[in-house]
Amino acid sequence: MASKTNPLTFLRQVRSETAKVTWPSRRETMISTVMVLVMVIFAALFFFAADQLIGWLLSFVLNVGN
Repeated sequence: MASKTNPLTFLRQVRSETAKVTWPSRRETMISTVMVLVMVIFAALFFFAADQLIGWLLSFVLNVGN
């Protein structure tokens, strides 16, 4: 079991570790955000098209006997 630390010591350690992190620049963050949005739109369009195609095929197959 880990030893308990003083909350203030813990917060100092957190601040120290946070200072060591290499944060992305604003430009990198914006580019990543745009890329994620583009991929989400592509995925949504793909699944919409697949759903429509499967629905059309099923209705075609199930209505063949009529």
